[in-house]
Amino acid sequence: MINYADFFASLDIMWKGMAGLFAVCIFVMLFVYVIRKFIRK
Repeated sequence: MINYADFFASLDIMWKGMAGLFAVCIFVMLFVYVIRKFIRK
């Protein structure tokens, strides 16, 4: 039997983790883009 309270609590934690990973990936991509701009000049 599924405990729905725990299930929705875990979904709440999971979406925050996924959003954090997505934000870090965007940040790293932007950081690398900026560094490449400075190195080329």
